[in-house]
Amino acid sequence: MRLKLLFLFVIGVLITVNAQAQTPAVKLTAEQKQDSLYLVQNYQWRKEMIPMRDGVKLYTEILVPNNAGPKQQYPFLMIRTPYNATRLYSRVYTAPSFARLLREGFILVEQDVRGRWRSTGKFDHERPLVANAEKKKQKQPDEATDTYDAIDWLLKNIKGNNGKVGIHGVSYPGFYATAAAISNHPALKAVSPQAPVTDWFIGDDVHHKGAFFWMDFFDFLPRFNQDTPDKPATRTFGVTNSKNRNNYDYFLNTIQTPKRANTEFFKDSIPFWNDILAHPDYDSYWQSRNPLSHAKNLKPTLLTVGGWYDAEDLYGALETYEKLEKQNPRADNKLVMGPWCHGCWWSEASSLGDISFGAPTGQFYLDSLFLPFMNYHLKNQGNAPELAEATIFQTGTNQWRKFANWPPANLQERSQYLLPNNQLGFSAPTVTNAFAEYVSDPAKPVPYQGPVHRTRTREYMLDDQRFAATRPDVLTFTSEPLSSDLTLAGPILADLRVSLSTTDADFVVKLIDVYPEDTPDSVAAPDRTVNMSGYQQLVRAEIMRGKYRNSFEKPTAFQPNTVTPVKYEIPDLLHTFKKGHKVMVQIQSSWFPLSDRNPQQFMNIYEAEPKDYLKSTIRVYHDAQNASRLQVKVLEK
Repeated sequence: MRLKLLFLFVIGVLITVNAQAQTPAVKLTAEQKQDSLYLVQNYQWRKEMIPMRDGVKLYTEILVPNNAGPKQQYPFLMIRTPYNATRLYSRVYTAPSFARLLREGFILVEQDVRGRWRSTGKFDHERPLVANAEKKKQKQPDEATDTYDAIDWLLKNIKGNNGKVGIHGVSYPGFYATAAAISNHPALKAVSPQAPVTDWFIGDDVHHKGAFFWMDFFDFLPRFNQDTPDKPATRTFGVTNSKNRNNYDYFLNTIQTPKRANTEFFKDSIPFWNDILAHPDYDSYWQSRNPLSHAKNLKPTLLTVGGWYDAEDLYGALETYEKLEKQNPRADNKLVMGPWCHGCWWSEASSLGDISFGAPTGQFYLDSLFLPFMNYHLKNQGNAPELAEATIFQTGTNQWRKFANWPPANLQERSQYLLPNNQLGFSAPTVTNAFAEYVSDPAKPVPYQGPVHRTRTREYMLDDQRFAATRPDVLTFTSEPLSSDLTLAGPILADLRVSLSTTDADFVVKLIDVYPEDTPDSVAAPDRTVNMSGYQQLVRAEIMRGKYRNSFEKPTAFQPNTVTPVKYEIPDLLHTFKKGHKVMVQIQSSWFPLSDRNPQQFMNIYEAEPKDYLKSTIRVYHDAQNASRLQVKVLEK
């Protein structure tokens, strides 16, 4: 009988997964078969439509241990998602890390947020929260009240629970985890926002410092808007599988502009794309969608998780921790940052791209951080109080560090100055009237990556930058070989003095670790064949849309050929440039097609036509009167 149940379970899961992904069935590994058998033998699978206070019902899948009851009680571990709650089952048998959660003993819950998949109601991207600290009494629903109502129902209707709830989620579910914390439900004891979507204009997903990260969303939104839970996705939204697998050429010559993406492809079928184009500045539309302004006086214990190489939501993790810390001084609020791409802490994560991390960092996260955190606060087991305030992976040396604060206390603030002859150093320039110059041509934008791909890769955030260093429209400044290790921690401030021949431009600043010429190829990740001699590893980079240099709400034009300061923050890091390595800074004015192109004239870019894109001659100054620099924080040994 049990073998029959296992067979039916596996067949059901494969049908569900393949209907969603439209891919052929994969053969289960021996480990996956064991996990499937464990699930069938030890858990009940429930599907519920949980009512909210306004009558909307949210589809929820629940895995309850068979022995749950008065003598053996379990806490809830919950995810709220816009990505289809039926994936709870597929994760349990395909992902070893989620299978571990089964064996740890939780009541696992996954819920479709309102308006998504099988849930009723209307969906709204990053639904703004209502300004009301009393979510129990609030009449108008939001994501915090939906969490509150769902928890209430679970406590009353699922037997064998211990009255405690933990909520976690990666990316968009991370946004809902933040909203859950704001619910302050008394049973909600532990919340872990992981790479949480936070601010879609300043640094997460949609925009970085006002620049539209359109490549990801051009591909993401048609998939997101399928929302057909019981049949394969068939809608194309005007976008068919292109034979052109070169994303640089495809976006430059076929898509061309954000406006044309709608008029020639989507044709108003994706409302959120139109919302993006209708709100080019940081107005109330974007500001209201950041949940952190409501994150005050929080009661749950918090564990924010992020990845140093998270292409989607590096900003979200750092900003969430920082704001939670400032706005909740009495809360138990901790941070974990590892060498991870988006959500990769749930995988082995022993390397990314060409770079090895020396060990399976995902296993360390699960065994030493996430499970101790949840087990302590939900089961009173283990030693979670011993978790450091900040557990941070130090890239460059591949070691975990523990800090009492993040950024660490007693950092030494220093400036790395751009110098004549493409030099970089800690001493300010003494010459006069010195600058480096390039022509930024929107018809030939700087690619964000060397190899040819159709979709954005996970590893571009630590890729080799030698492809860019040889371009005439990329400025390169390099230090002498380091005489000792140099460790930088916390955020970086790019402080540039520039002039341009037009009225707008973007600025991309990249911090790069240059390996010595005698570096053996064996230091690369085991599965990679790459020349590591002189390798230029990207450590951190960020773009700034120039017109927002003074205000994201009120853009201002540049005065042509006038020296102008451009200052902006580059996200945190903890990286050691080893003795013998060099520090390099690259500056450019496009990052394509990761970001859309700037027409380089002051205008609403989302109204730009192909004819509006102009060349601009850009100067970056590095003299005594107009010094350009990176303000960094040095962590002494």
